[in-house]
Amino acid sequence: MIERYTRPEMGVLWTSDARFSKMMEVEIAVAQAQAGLGIIPRAAAKAIASKAKFSTKRILEIERQTKHDVIAFVSNMAENVGEWGRFIHFGMTSSDVLDTALSLQIREAGAVLGRSLDFLERALKNLARKHGDTLCAGRTHGMFAEPTTFGLKMSGFVAELARNRVRLDRALEQMAVVKMSGAVGTYSGQPPEVEARVGRLLKLKTETVATQVVPRDRHAEVFFALAMIGTGLERLAIELRHLQRSEVSEVIEGFTKGQKGSSAMPHKKNPISAENLTGAARLLRSNLQAALENVALWHERDISHSSVERVIFPDAFILADYAVHRMGVLIEGLDVNKKRMQENIDLSQGQLFSSQVLLALVEKGLDRELAYYHVQRLCHGMGRGDHLKHKILSDPELGRLLKAKEVEQIFKGERNKKNVKTILKRVL
Repeated sequence: MIERYTRPEMGVLWTSDARFSKMMEVEIAVAQAQAGLGIIPRAAAKAIASKAKFSTKRILEIERQTKHDVIAFVSNMAENVGEWGRFIHFGMTSSDVLDTALSLQIREAGAVLGRSLDFLERALKNLARKHGDTLCAGRTHGMFAEPTTFGLKMSGFVAELARNRVRLDRALEQMAVVKMSGAVGTYSGQPPEVEARVGRLLKLKTETVATQVVPRDRHAEVFFALAMIGTGLERLAIELRHLQRSEVSEVIEGFTKGQKGSSAMPHKKNPISAENLTGAARLLRSNLQAALENVALWHERDISHSSVERVIFPDAFILADYAVHRMGVLIEGLDVNKKRMQENIDLSQGQLFSSQVLLALVEKGLDRELAYYHVQRLCHGMGRGDHLKHKILSDPELGRLLKAKEVEQIFKGERNKKNVKTILKRVL
């Protein structure tokens, strides 16, 4: 799907070879557990561990006849093990190996994704620290509100990323399960002790109650965590896209030598990474919908979930890893235009500080409703070249309440920055 951008650390985990490798790891662990309990000969477990191998090409050849990928896989392993190969997959059903192997794949994919999240977190924290005191216009409804700092803006995304990592860690932990309870979950093929031993060997928890499959609410939670990561990236991407608009121009994505923004307009520097990541978030959320549909299976199970998962697990993990890493690169290379941020504050003609003027008037003893009326009156009567602080000082009602030095102090923005360090310390 996104082959040009797939980082090999993640992509390799979802190849056919990787899948069969995890399935083989499960089969070897089962044989060891069964031999330890006297269910199969120790010589069989030893032979399986030492001789087991597979060929994806050969598995596909067998599958063309059997129309069953797990049978083809087991048959290929048995060919390589020899006489003791008859004890491979002993007492098991297909989902025992498939679901347990998938747990191993998800655990490894989660670790790779975690490293990309580390990279993005470092980049965001560095940006937040660097611009903790960089005053910029805060906006609500897309309109000027009060001054804030760019570092404070970024710290909010650091905090959200931390929450999303907790969600991911929790989802990965509950997904790390082994299932060896057989065709309908009754352990008719082998005792629960085998499952417990396999769990210890593979460092997985035993499934509480299974049918033929691990219940798919576990898998859906993983996709919820990935969708939330994507949604957090989208929130950041949209903020950066808005700040890059020509009328705003407070930040710009890194633009490399030789890069071109448009085939027709040479001047263009477009927010292509942020736009790309907005689209990636949409795909991650769509995979969650598919995962939720997989939860409700017929009776002890059907295989309607199987074809879905073969697409959405590789796609979601590869896409999430790509998106997180690309956002990290974007943040590391982001050009922050402090001068333009101040120009945009000035563009408000001082109205960004109207709330501070309101507070100052109330502190002087003016009724809040009356103070609000007067500040609104001055702001809504603003003309070209006017500034709120000049209008206050020249106003007969407000000029007698606030001294020039007090007014000047309000418009420096120190009060807006006063507590930012406390917030940054809390987050960083």
